[in-house]
Amino acid sequence: MEADWEIEVGGGAPVIEAHWSGFVDLRAQPGRIVEISEVAKCAPLAELLLALNGTVSGLWTAKCDLWEPDAPVVAGETSLPDAELRCGAFGSPHALACYVDLLPLNGRVFPLWTEAESFCRAWVDRLAEVSIPEARLDLVVRQAIAGTSEGFGVTAYFHAEAGSGAAAISSLAAAFSAFAASIPPLPAPADAVSRIQ
Repeated sequence: MEADWEIEVGGGAPVIEAHWSGFVDLRAQPGRIVEISEVAKCAPLAELLLALNGTVSGLWTAKCDLWEPDAPVVAGETSLPDAELRCGAFGSPHALACYVDLLPLNGRVFPLWTEAESFCRAWVDRLAEVSIPEARLDLVVRQAIAGTSEGFGVTAYFHAEAGSGAAAISSLAAAFSAFAASIPPLPAPADAVSRIQ
């Protein structure tokens, strides 16, 4: 699986707002997974969300979405990850894309962007040997707000393509499984409290 990371903060970049009106706390109430509409469209997403919110994970999820990417775009029209989350990126007719917003349990956000960056680097390194040629993962460090905590979080973008819709779901499921199995340990929390700038 091709995997990479980037930092996207400031300048109108999206911000992870953890406690939005539709937030479902799967860590506290995993049985509420049935309330997440995306799970009905792609059952393997339930396993990913439950693993990321599980007792052995140092993470929690704030939001997710699942969609079928649009037709291919002309090179240079849009930036990562959007350009790569379009049908045709791998030359296959069927595609599925998904994102999941991730935050650490310690402090509810990464206080420093460098902590989130290190976490992403470690995760990408752990996935280096995973072979899922039809799938791609992009981890994006973003500003995040979780209640009164301000700092940084990570959005994980998944993309899978195949010759049929069922095969695309299968590739996405394999990517979810590899991702969940390779969660790196969280860095020790920083002493200094940062503010979003």
